[in-house]
Order: sequence, then structure tokens, then C-alpha cells
Amino acid sequence: MTGLETLDQFGWASVWLLGLSVGFTTCTAVCLPFLGTWALGQGQGGSAAALDTAAFASGKIAAYAVLGAAAGVLGEALLYWLKGDIGHWLIALTAIFAGVWLVLPRKAHRRCGMSRNQRLSPFSMGFALSFTPCAPLAALLAASASTGDLIMGAVYGTLFGLGAALTPLFIVIPLLGKLGLKLQQDKPWMGQWLLWLGGAVLILIGLRRLQLIF
Repeated sequence: MTGLETLDQFGWASVWLLGLSVGFTTCTAVCLPFLGTWALGQGQGGSAAALDTAAFASGKIAAYAVLGAAAGVLGEALLYWLKGDIGHWLIALTAIFAGVWLVLPRKAHRRCGMSRNQRLSPFSMGFALSFTPCAPLAALLAASASTGDLIMGAVYGTLFGLGAALTPLFIVIPLLGKLGLKLQQDKPWMGQWLLWLGGAVLILIGLRRLQLIF
């Protein structure tokens, strides 16, 4: 049986719906503390927060495409690998990086050339959080492994990611961005405090993940 026949048998819609189940359940619960803290700390309004959410969703789609492709080549061995600490490492380091980015002065961002790449952190968070083990992800990898094909596995992962990208975060995160902006408009001194608080929370989340590893 070819990879395409396997994909047809499993069902394109089934893979997408599997991802959708993640987007409306696990993704929202797990990802909100990360992306919500980022958006509130940035306090740049609803439009900027919506773009951050889109970058976050793009990171998830990219990660699931990579995982699906890897499962197509490596088979179910990838499932055992993901049950290790790789997910915790990725999430911890990404959270710490995002937290440091928030607390750095804006001049430091410009010196590092980061002002043009401010959505790198939401994209990275989306990518890293996709490695969180869950039943739908295990089902995706098993289905991708059944194709025995890199390209078909990537197609599985992309379909899954497109479903997972449809999440209530597109409503919640812009609201938090608006709240952060409103707080700064009412009390200008609040802006720096939000950045420091958001950065501290993200760093603590990352350190907590590292504690789980050790």
C-alpha cells in the first residue's frame, strides 16, 4: 500500500479533526499561560497580539509537519523518543528566551537586531509546545508512521497542525493585548512593570520545566 493510499484510508478530514480537538482543548489550556503572559506583557494592543497568535499558530503547524515527516521516516520509534525530556527542554528554553526578551531594554533589542523579529518568540513557543505529549499527537505519529513515507507524514502533520491552529487563543490573546495596552494608557508607568512581570513569569515557567527534568 502506498503512502497516498494509506492517507486516503485514514481520511484527510479525520486528521484535521484530530488536530482541531487539540486546538480547542489541550492547546488552549497548555499554551495560554505562555502566549497570554507574552501578550499582556507586551501590551501592544489587540492587532499586535493577533499577529503574535498567528505566529504562534504557524509555529505549531511547522512543528507538526516536522514531527509527521519524522514519524514517516523513523516509524513509531519517534513516539518513544518524544516520551523523554525533549519536550520539556524545548519548552523551558523557549520560555526563558521569551522572558529575557521581555525584560531586556528596547535599545538592547535594536542592537541585537531583534526589533525586526519580535514574532520569533511566539513562533518558537508554538513550535516548542507542539512537542507536549498527548493522545492526539500519539495518534498523529502512529498514523504518519503507517505511511512509511516522509512526504505523506509531513502532509499528515500539516493537516493536523491546520486543525490545531484553530483555537480560542485567537479570541483570548488579542483581549489580553488590549488589556495590556489599556493599563499602559491609564498608567504610563505600568508599561515597564508589565514587561518585567511578564518576563519574570515566563522565566519562572521555564525554570519550572527544567526542574521537572532534574
